[in-house]
Amino acid sequence: MKRIALVKERPVPGAALKEVDVPELGPKDVLVKVKAAAICGTDIHIYAWNDWARARVRPPMIFGHEFCGEVVETGEDVTQLSPGDLVAAETHIPCGACFQCRTGAQHICRHMAILGVHTDGAFTDYAVIPEICAWKLPPQTDPEVGAIYEPFGVAAHGVLMHNLAGCSVAVFGCGPIGLFAVGIARAAGASHVFAVDVIDTRLRLATQMGATMTFNPNKQDVPAAILAQTKGAGVDCFIELSGSPAAVKQGFAALRNGGAVSLIGLPAQPVTLDLTQEIIYKEARVFGSTGRGMFDTWYRVTAFLESGLVDPRPVITHRFSLSDYDKAFEVLIKTEDAGKVILLP
Repeated sequence: MKRIALVKERPVPGAALKEVDVPELGPKDVLVKVKAAAICGTDIHIYAWNDWARARVRPPMIFGHEFCGEVVETGEDVTQLSPGDLVAAETHIPCGACFQCRTGAQHICRHMAILGVHTDGAFTDYAVIPEICAWKLPPQTDPEVGAIYEPFGVAAHGVLMHNLAGCSVAVFGCGPIGLFAVGIARAAGASHVFAVDVIDTRLRLATQMGATMTFNPNKQDVPAAILAQTKGAGVDCFIELSGSPAAVKQGFAALRNGGAVSLIGLPAQPVTLDLTQEIIYKEARVFGSTGRGMFDTWYRVTAFLESGLVDPRPVITHRFSLSDYDKAFEVLIKTEDAGKVILLP
């Protein structure tokens, strides 16, 4: 059986759409007909072939990891899925044997592999994934929404580390995951959600997702503005999703004494921070957050989306055929207009 796939053929910028074989199913694998896939920042790294990609990816390989599709075949040892089931992808592939896997923390497995980074992924019409990576969706789920369960879960994992009912929250970085974080914080009961980004288009989307006030650090002193809105106290919770060292510092400066922090964005270089002033004297509670809990986050994401508490669809701004992948990546890399971009095989 053949499939059409977007392949990172060589260790250079770009990719190629090719016809390749569908691999034989392992006993615990499922074959999924892809209905919609979403482009992640990780995919941009791989497409552009930057230092991050060079350190992790071994071409040739099919990339892409955020997707939704229909199960068409199952391996002989698959027990939880059947042909016809609609699934989204959990992209962590845990080893199942290390300390973390055996103590309920599979998502930070010591030997973690990532779908579409270390193994063939989802920018294709047929994807093969381990059963443990297939999350069964309600059958009426819009495939485009199914394709963004994974990044929505990244936001949920970090935001829901804290009880936000009645709290003020600042979200720094309003890319797609930051926008999801805004919606989740509001749905979780935050009294105020301050959204911060350097791109005004993103701030307008943040307002659609429930932000009560937006700030652009290129136009104003964000910590001072947030302190003014919180009667000088600072926000109860700061969610960092930009990966910008400047944003990290601004977020801590805007945090109240005794406040909580989730660090989700990935800085490209070390960040210098005044630990004495911003963490120790403040007794700040600082959490690192990566990926999604397996599978508590997924249950909560399904509840948020199925109940209508959060509508993620405003974040989806562009749709392209898989054959127009170059245009899709160009929109993300060269413009400021894109939120989440969907590829349709």
